[in-house]
Amino acid sequence: MSSTYGEKIKISVFGESHGGGIGVVIDGLPAGKTIDMDAVLLQMARRAPGKDKTATPRKESDLPKILSGILGDTLTGAPLCAVIENTNTRSQDYGNLLSKPRPGHSDYTAYVKYHAANDIRGGGHFSGRLTAPLVFAGAVCRQLLAQKGIQIAAHIAGIGSVLDEPFDPVRIEPALIERLNRSSFALINEETEAAMRDEVEVARLEQDSVGGTIECAVTGLPAGVGGPMFGGVEGAIAKAVFGVPAVKGIEFGAGFSLASMRGSQANDPFCVENGKIVTETNNCGGILGGITDGMPVIFRAAIKPTPSVSQPQKTVDLQTMTNTTLEIHGRHDPCIVPRAVPVIEAVAAIAVINLLGD
Repeated sequence: MSSTYGEKIKISVFGESHGGGIGVVIDGLPAGKTIDMDAVLLQMARRAPGKDKTATPRKESDLPKILSGILGDTLTGAPLCAVIENTNTRSQDYGNLLSKPRPGHSDYTAYVKYHAANDIRGGGHFSGRLTAPLVFAGAVCRQLLAQKGIQIAAHIAGIGSVLDEPFDPVRIEPALIERLNRSSFALINEETEAAMRDEVEVARLEQDSVGGTIECAVTGLPAGVGGPMFGGVEGAIAKAVFGVPAVKGIEFGAGFSLASMRGSQANDPFCVENGKIVTETNNCGGILGGITDGMPVIFRAAIKPTPSVSQPQKTVDLQTMTNTTLEIHGRHDPCIVPRAVPVIEAVAAIAVINLLGD
């Protein structure tokens, strides 16, 4: 089982949802750079559960304990290791899943892959809880990127049928990035929050769940980062994004909408603005031939509805090989999308810092 990403800045995630703790080791960080731990903790708090009815009521402080790699506030160059304790587990809620895999979960595939040795409690290593160490690693990486003038921000593009305004694909103001980076319910048009919360509440009261989309932007990347074919920016970001549980799709720029356009509509015209080459539109999402063109890199990730719902569902009994039904107990998010926003930002930061490689 491999949970590593990156070659230049390499992260390795470990732990299980109901084990003693979860964490991450980050190799390759530059010595001498300072890290603002308050800024790291802000990102951890944005992801943390138990804040409102859109999330699981499981409460975890998600305070990382640094074991190595930082002295005071300065990176030492040694591997940075952080551990987050699990303090609010209820493993008894998962007793009926040992032989009855949850539809939409990794229970069955992990059972087959690991010969029934996988930790089923809370999803084990497949749990969304493992996104906490991802956010820690991303929060460190994004501070290093900010020192190079590279900023990352994401927002809830939609929950169910309720949509937020999209990013301006050509110009994204620093003030908007700053506001989104501090929000636990990140929206460009904050007036859509009530309707989104209503969408989640309707699903919750029906013992169901709802999914959505997250739009992420990376600004400040110079032209020329990345490479063709398997060295492309899209591939690097997509690999990191698909490491986030519940992500089932990704598109860059105009994405699938390009399939219904003509070339004259889809192409982004070049022009010179203040002595710099830019494009008038950004349907390509800031990437051409796998290489950045200097415009904002913009992508959207599709987040599926939380599969753990309280309604009875059809499944099988792995011991008797018969059809049966399952009622899931425990504490689960009726909508994972708001908490997934800082996770998508984090993996984008991890991908981008590896693309830069210095």
